[in-house]
Amino acid sequence: MSARILLADDDSSLRFVLSQALGKEGYAVRATGNVATLSKWVREGEGDLVLSDVYMGDECVFDALPAMRTARPDLPVIVMSAQSTVATALSAAGAGAFDYVPKPFDLDELMAVVRRALDGGPDAKTRAQANKAEKDERLPLIGRSAAMQDVYRVMARVAGTDLTVLIEGESGTGKERVARAIHDHSRRASGPYETYSLAGVGAAQIDRDLFATGGKFAKASGGTLFLEDIDELPSEAQTRLAGLLHAEDPGVRPNTRLIVAAQRSLAGLARQGAFRQDLFYRLNVVAIRLPPLRDRLDDVGDLARAFLLRAKREGLPEKSIDAAAIERLKAHAFPGNIRELENLLRRAAALSPAAVITAREVGAELGADAREAASIESDEGFEAALSRRVAGEFSAASPDMPAAGLYDRVLAEVERPLILQALTATRGNQIRAAAVLGINRNTLRKKIQTLGIRTGRGD
Repeated sequence: MSARILLADDDSSLRFVLSQALGKEGYAVRATGNVATLSKWVREGEGDLVLSDVYMGDECVFDALPAMRTARPDLPVIVMSAQSTVATALSAAGAGAFDYVPKPFDLDELMAVVRRALDGGPDAKTRAQANKAEKDERLPLIGRSAAMQDVYRVMARVAGTDLTVLIEGESGTGKERVARAIHDHSRRASGPYETYSLAGVGAAQIDRDLFATGGKFAKASGGTLFLEDIDELPSEAQTRLAGLLHAEDPGVRPNTRLIVAAQRSLAGLARQGAFRQDLFYRLNVVAIRLPPLRDRLDDVGDLARAFLLRAKREGLPEKSIDAAAIERLKAHAFPGNIRELENLLRRAAALSPAAVITAREVGAELGADAREAASIESDEGFEAALSRRVAGEFSAASPDMPAAGLYDRVLAEVERPLILQALTATRGNQIRAAAVLGINRNTLRKKIQTLGIRTGRGD
């Protein structure tokens, strides 16, 4: 019996062309020009596959997909759209579509997607997951949870504007990726994209780096400036930034779209008097709150498969992950969020001898993290060893005092292995290592030079 395809598109000419092409492939086609009819057919059990346009009149198929998936969770859905934006691609992935095909498309390629979606062989689910992982890995954000759908909707609304965006979320939730995606799909996409982390930077340095001639605001003119850790902005710099954003003179106010990110609530800091209220209101034009991974556990499987594919592309062994391992990951709290998950899977890909990562390997990696954290926090672990190290300096110098510079010597001994481990885990990527360590990238570079650490790879 030939597969039955439900085709939905409000362009009657395209419906005719696709119906003919699908018919020649041996499929039975039932076509409509609206979402309501398509939804009715799905609820009634019609069709083995849905091939649908995104927008049909005032209707959007993404609004109907959650109900379709509830009614028919195994029904593959392929969406088509002439609006080839990140919002459309993310919405398709988030809504659980099997694939997203931008218009105009090659008819042969579309038929190949249809065949792949309908392949019901014993390995069909595995192949479908691999196909989805490949597409997910190329997206700026991954996930189909309700929490992420809210994020996608806001991104879609603001990407085409010049509105200032405030992104709030815990460390490791993907704030920089959201900022970059908004820039890449904005009217300023052809302009420069500059980033600057404010964590641990003094007001005088910020004044030079941001506001001076040739500073970040000037470099980002015509494009986007992303300021990380805006909640760490010193009060003097807050005043300078507020004045710049308040300026009405085009010669003073920069032609730069501003996106800022914070780990702490700016509203809360403003209420406490730790952040200027006038600056908060100028930054809080559009707010995007990224959920922690523990609030979007349904995305763990998609994230894990995409990260393993990314690791393979970066030269690590090819690995897959089984269902039990995914469930083991979902049981973890992930205080480091997506960054922690990716680093865990990178280690598993590098160290696991098997081709499939199981719950046992995941448990071992999580256990190693817990033991390391416990040894650092334990009175008998890291602190005790450090105390013995310092005491040794004094006993060796007795009855005199140790040579001057003890603080710097001991600090260097702690910093060096810490930075080396961060660089090893991120494969030499200084941007990611700085993020893991929670320090400014420029600070990390200076420490690498000061400590004489040799790196085989730059940023």
